Amino acid sequence: MAIIVNLDVMLAKRKMSSGELASRIGLTQANLSILKTGKAKAVRFSTLSAICKELDCQPGDILEFIDMGENYDE
Repeated sequence: MAIIVNLDVMLAKRKMSSGELASRIGLTQANLSILKTGKAKAVRFSTLSAICKELDCQPGDILEFIDMGENYDE
């Protein structure tokens, strides 16, 4: 199983840069980049809520679950 982060898609739809979003939600660009690339091990609900508020979207617009099968190790 895998969680796919579609933050770049939402940023493009809203015509907003990563830097602008990071500034608006009080996150460093480095930490936002970790989230965008799917390298984050966790995301706080408060961070997800702030992202959704700024991008006017739902958590499901940003995070997607893909079942990779039983033999997939992550």
